[in-house]
Amino acid sequence: MTPTPTDVAWSDPQREAAFHAWLAPLATEHGLRPDTLRPASADASFRRYLRLDGADDHSAIVMDAPPDKENSEPFVRIAALMREAGLRVPQVLAWDAPLGFMLLDDLGTQTMLDVLDLDHPDANIGLYRDAVAALLRWQQASRPGVLPPYDEAVLRRELQLFPDWYLAQHKALALSDAQQQTLEKTFSLIVQRVLAMPTVYVHRDFMPRNLMVLRQPGDTPATQLGVLDFQDALHGPITYDVASLMRDAFHGWDEEVVIDVTVRYWEQARKLGLMDFEDWHADFGAFYRAVEWMGLQRHLKVAGIFARLTLRDGKPKYLADAPRFIAYIRATAMRYRELTPLLRLVDEVEGLQAASGWAFGRA
Repeated sequence: MTPTPTDVAWSDPQREAAFHAWLAPLATEHGLRPDTLRPASADASFRRYLRLDGADDHSAIVMDAPPDKENSEPFVRIAALMREAGLRVPQVLAWDAPLGFMLLDDLGTQTMLDVLDLDHPDANIGLYRDAVAALLRWQQASRPGVLPPYDEAVLRRELQLFPDWYLAQHKALALSDAQQQTLEKTFSLIVQRVLAMPTVYVHRDFMPRNLMVLRQPGDTPATQLGVLDFQDALHGPITYDVASLMRDAFHGWDEEVVIDVTVRYWEQARKLGLMDFEDWHADFGAFYRAVEWMGLQRHLKVAGIFARLTLRDGKPKYLADAPRFIAYIRATAMRYRELTPLLRLVDEVEGLQAASGWAFGRA
């Protein structure tokens, strides 16, 4: 059945004309039908993705990334790194860097998030096993000096999104001197802990929405999920991607599920020599605490990003998920005495009453 194309809107007529001139010869070369062009997806950046069909029941994706707003070179370079590591990522069929148009093979329409059984966590173990396998391949391929470092400057710039956008812009809060000091001390503590961790290649948004269930899965677990949205990868803390995977932006699991999958990752990672740091190899609890501290940095950052996407970029759907990140922040802050001031600040901002004691101890 031939799909009915949806109108693709262009704000710039000259860019639209350049696009169709660029696409025409490629459509002929790859057996694609320009009349089927339609939106595929958009992300939190200025990129958008279009889909078009071929005559033999295949399809392709076009990335529209205006070069004055998006640099597509990292996408091409990191896609090559991931393929070398054995991951399934979109193949770049054509790229016009000056125009910002790219033709990619199509990994399908079904994300891991789409097929998760949210009511029966045990039913998803196979999917998470495949996600962990892909992540470990990516981490095993790590080499220093290839990707930019996830260093203190980046970590602090990301953390600053929380006071700048979530607190000041979204909550319209003018921080007192004491509140500013609380955030400064907390951020320094987070950065200190994170920078002490071993480093590997970091996807930076390794979560079910960016993992594709392929229409024809490969023979090994690592090829059964395609990987998207990797263009911002850095070389940084080994805990980051597993924290992203299990503390999702768009769905939250009970901690029992989070620990179950994280243990599975840890067991395989230590067999590969990736847990040879302090007592991580023998003590899952030590590793899990590190994951929580890394996750806290991400949660603070994402809360700020979601506020910025809504208030600056006109994408209100993201801020609707901010309460999940506030819950993540509070859950971690309740475990550790040194984070009590952060917990009190967040509870004051959110109008919440902090629980007495630590809900899960200081595990």
